[in-house]
Amino acid sequence: MYVQPYVFFNGRCEEALKYYGEKLGAEVLLMMRYKDAPPDPQNSPRPGLEEKIMHATVKLGSTNWMASDGHCDPQATFSGFSLSLTADDAASAEKYFNALADGGQVMMPFQATFWSKGFGMVTDRFGLAWMVTVPEE
Repeated sequence: MYVQPYVFFNGRCEEALKYYGEKLGAEVLLMMRYKDAPPDPQNSPRPGLEEKIMHATVKLGSTNWMASDGHCDPQATFSGFSLSLTADDAASAEKYFNALADGGQVMMPFQATFWSKGFGMVTDRFGLAWMVTVPEE
């Protein structure tokens, strides 16, 4: 068994995936738009969602996670969790932290702690919370 995050960006999924690809090296493995789904008269998407992302599978490092535009509600809200990104080394961790902080909000600056040579917490420009860390030695 394993657990995968499924993140709903409420209309900003394509922008988010492009950003994570450029800044973190994320790779989109699968992307389906609402217009690609077979018609379902009982559950048809709202007009205007045709080009939005219904489902995407994303590879980030050794992890696959999923993303969607959802129903494109006005504002994506993420609360009660953070994604934890463990980098290969301190330089990479700081680079990822700074990329996620660009346009976002730093909750705890990236710094050495008693448990790690580098750790920081940030909410990115899409409202998603991240904890970036350097692995234990």
